[in-house]
Amino acid sequence: MSENAKTKGWEIAQELEEKTTIMERLVPDKEQLKAAVYSMIALFVVFLIGCWLASNPFEFTKRIASPIVDANKWMGTNEWAIVWSVVFIAMFFEFMDATAGMGFGTAITPLLLAIGFSPQQIVPVVMIQQGIAGLVGTFLHKEFENVEWKFKPMSETIKLWLYIAVTGSISVAISSSAVYALFKVAKVWISLYVAVLLLMMGIISLMQARIGKRPYRPKMMIGFAFLAGFNKGIGGGGYGPVVTIGGLMSGVPAKAMMAVTAISEGTVSTFSIIIWFAMILSGSVVVDYLLLPSMMLATMFSAVVAPWATRVFPEKVWQIVVPFYSLLLAAYTFYKAIPPVLQKLKG
Repeated sequence: MSENAKTKGWEIAQELEEKTTIMERLVPDKEQLKAAVYSMIALFVVFLIGCWLASNPFEFTKRIASPIVDANKWMGTNEWAIVWSVVFIAMFFEFMDATAGMGFGTAITPLLLAIGFSPQQIVPVVMIQQGIAGLVGTFLHKEFENVEWKFKPMSETIKLWLYIAVTGSISVAISSSAVYALFKVAKVWISLYVAVLLLMMGIISLMQARIGKRPYRPKMMIGFAFLAGFNKGIGGGGYGPVVTIGGLMSGVPAKAMMAVTAISEGTVSTFSIIIWFAMILSGSVVVDYLLLPSMMLATMFSAVVAPWATRVFPEKVWQIVVPFYSLLLAAYTFYKAIPPVLQKLKG
């Protein structure tokens, strides 16, 4: 085997799949169990921090009078609660996000808006959750042998991460800095754009899944990364589908691409958190961390189990699951986007 082949970063998953059965991959070893426990402890610490932030300890945080806050009479400075409906919704979408490489922000942001939360209660919390979950997923995907991260010699997985994360961070900075200037005017059109994009990419990915293995073209990811970062900066979602399906179209194996999406989304979301803090400190926006404890409680389970599920099921399963799930997300996004579009067109 050539040196280049040894440093792609996805051979470990392919070799594991060739040498073992689903049942053999089902049982994690001692080191993998330890990694899962360490990850849950780290997520629990962030959950505790989220509980503290939800009590609005700073001047730049306050309880925002969204419809659901008014209905539950949570307008006192320190009043908050675990929202169990959000926990279960977030648990499902985080599991799908971490296994299929997409779906959390894309699905949960419009759903929570429909439930009655405000954008300032959703978008910054989604960024924090995706940043933490992505970094934990990066560690666990390696431990569960879905991917390798090598710097010397640099593996293709690290190169892909740099392509995607740097481009996505530039894009998210551009879109995040203008998000609230655009939000009331352009949100409806952005939701429609994300739905059309998901539909197109899902269809193309399904068609290409029938072709089989594609030539590896990493520089294709630069355009996908810019689109994904733009989506995330505007509404916290639409990142994973573009990056994951873009990776499959660029010839990256599905399991490796889900791991690369995790590290890339974790990096871009962390950078986006910095942008949000800059906006907060400048006084241009006030946030409400009411949902952070609920989001992190859900993540403690889903973000740990998902990389294990990626390990267990064979590559060909994910080659079908990813585009089908993209189409389901597209249908859901259309369902949420069309009524506001029609209302907007009516004037």
